[in-house]
Amino acid sequence: MEPDHVCFWPEGASRAEKVILTVDEYEVIRLIDLGKMTHEQCGKQMDISRTTVTEIYESAREKIADCIVNGKILQIFGGDYRLYGMIPEKGEHSMRVAVTYENGNVFQHFGHTEQFKVYDVEDGRITAGQVTETNGSGHGALAGFLKDLGADVLICGGIGMGAKMALEEAGIRLYGGVSGDADEAVRALLEGKLNYNPDVQCSHHGEGHHGEGHHCGEHSHGCGGHGSCGQI
Repeated sequence: MEPDHVCFWPEGASRAEKVILTVDEYEVIRLIDLGKMTHEQCGKQMDISRTTVTEIYESAREKIADCIVNGKILQIFGGDYRLYGMIPEKGEHSMRVAVTYENGNVFQHFGHTEQFKVYDVEDGRITAGQVTETNGSGHGALAGFLKDLGADVLICGGIGMGAKMALEEAGIRLYGGVSGDADEAVRALLEGKLNYNPDVQCSHHGEGHHGEGHHCGEHSHGCGGHGSCGQI
């Protein structure tokens, strides 16, 4: 769950250094220290491994200790977590980038994606990243889902012509034919260095996998040849 209180300021401090506690770190602290869950129970609740829970927990405890001992501001936002129910509105000056997502990477078949990772960007910097479920939306509904999400940009692997047209009608800029780490892809986009294929097309809808040797994202181009990706 998202926190009701997102900023804690040491009394008597007119200025202080900020420490960012991400929402997933907050949730681990809430479940373990307040909810008295074990790391294994917490992992099941958050749908992550026990090892990941331990890493997040140790990071969160260190940040909280730093704030208490050294009188720093504790601010809670961002991180890598799933959103359920109402999706928060995009900030007035934010750009929202959506990426087809699976296990940290760009998912390669737009029409079959079960998750998007959504990044909010301000002043060329990623300020938040969350994972949201598509709730079973198919090819035709995903463009509308992204529009409702407030997405300005989509990064994906393979995508069909019908979906490309729907995204264009929704005013969402497409960077297809991308593979690899999702976070790195967004950073490359903002730096104008993203390798993508402006002519990408995947016509094998209804198939869970392509034939051996076929990759939807072949013939990639760098962003530099198509203008500045950071200026959407």
